[in-house]
Amino acid sequence: MNYEFRDSEESKRNNITYHLAIVEEWTGQKDTESYTPGAFEQDGFIHCTNGLDQLVEVANMFYRNSPEPRTVLVLEVDKIESEVRYDDPDQRFPHIYGVLNPSAVVAELPVRREEDGTFVQLGNG
Repeated sequence: MNYEFRDSEESKRNNITYHLAIVEEWTGQKDTESYTPGAFEQDGFIHCTNGLDQLVEVANMFYRNSPEPRTVLVLEVDKIESEVRYDDPDQRFPHIYGVLNPSAVVAELPVRREEDGTFVQLGNG
């Protein structure tokens, strides 16, 4: 199945959102009952973004200077057991208020970056 929705509205219509995870954090937790990124303690929720094009913008705004390898977790919103809500008026950035159950992750997508850390492509196409 194709989980690569570039547009935020298309992503939302298909009940898919994305989380840009640090590979080491995800691989260390994906075979457990819950995943919690390191930023959760500070933020109080797990950041997600609807639409891969929007996620590239977010990644470059906040994570360009963070050298850690990243992966895109494709989340089926209806499978997320913690509360999911939008705190932005355009409803492009769902937040997960609690841990993420790895069973909600339906795919992982590759991340392509330039040497300077710029995110240039998320997904295969």
